[in-house]
Amino acid sequence: MAIKKLGKQTVKFKNPPYIIATSATVGPKEGEGPLKDYFDTILEDDLYGENSWELAESKMLRESVKKAIYKADKNITDMEYMLSGDLLNQLMSTSFAARDLGIPFFGLYGACSTMTESLSLGAMLIDGGYADYLVAVTSSHFSSAERQYRFPLEHGNQRPLTSQWTVTGSGAAILSAYGQGPKITYVTTGKVIDLGIKDPNNMGAAMAPAAVDTIVTHFKDTGFRPEHYDLIVTGDLGAIGKEITEEMVFDRGYNIAKVYNDCGLLIFDNQAQDTHAGGSGCGCSASVFCGYIYKEMIKKNLNRVLLVSTGALLSTTSSQQGQSIPGIAHAVTITNM
Repeated sequence: MAIKKLGKQTVKFKNPPYIIATSATVGPKEGEGPLKDYFDTILEDDLYGENSWELAESKMLRESVKKAIYKADKNITDMEYMLSGDLLNQLMSTSFAARDLGIPFFGLYGACSTMTESLSLGAMLIDGGYADYLVAVTSSHFSSAERQYRFPLEHGNQRPLTSQWTVTGSGAAILSAYGQGPKITYVTTGKVIDLGIKDPNNMGAAMAPAAVDTIVTHFKDTGFRPEHYDLIVTGDLGAIGKEITEEMVFDRGYNIAKVYNDCGLLIFDNQAQDTHAGGSGCGCSASVFCGYIYKEMIKKNLNRVLLVSTGALLSTTSSQQGQSIPGIAHAVTITNM
């Protein structure tokens, strides 16, 4: 019997896990943005001492895990699971980091929704009594993502104004059955939503319908209203996707304007840094949550947050075959209450 199930797609935890520590690592461009003071590590160059961008991304993820574990005053051997993913084929960055860390590993792929996917599943593991400590982590890298999904950087292709800038960053969160800190109290698992957008340079429009579906379902399942939250924040919809989401949620009876923002708009100064529609990538919501949002929650400036990481489930193959872009969004309620 699903005694913790609430409504259609939401789980309410009986033993909410604590987030006892986080760590955020970002690249040089992100380190020049509005949230620079919230990140644990800012790289001096995006190769991070490695021979490829993919290995640099893997190192970011690995070091974020190590730093979060250190901040939690734990050891790597205390971690019973690592739930992680990235944007690269076969989860290259994540798998190589998991190899080096030696933590029992679940590899996840939810595109840029992977941070809340990992937090959701990690919270279920702890609430279910299957672990006491685990790490949820993800990453992305501008150069590795551009090379896989778009064009070789050497081409210097002009980017349309609807495009977004993949965040070079990683965020790791330590979840625990014990301790202090913000707790994950609810999880609303998203459905794949596809309204037919085919433009891979307009990810915000492709992902927005999934964010809308998850946010509205969360409200219906829980009975919460927007004013229940200090912040409702999507993962990487950028300027275009955020506007679409706000309007579509309003059309369904909820005005989220006063409490709504997007990690892709928080991490960069779009005009000053020329990031067009904003930030994107797995590392976008990961680094913004594990840096800015978590630290503001520790200070009690934010006490109840709905984090909704968003993902575009396309591949180079599906795009080349003319397929539309399916979207996904998972929501987690994180609270000091």
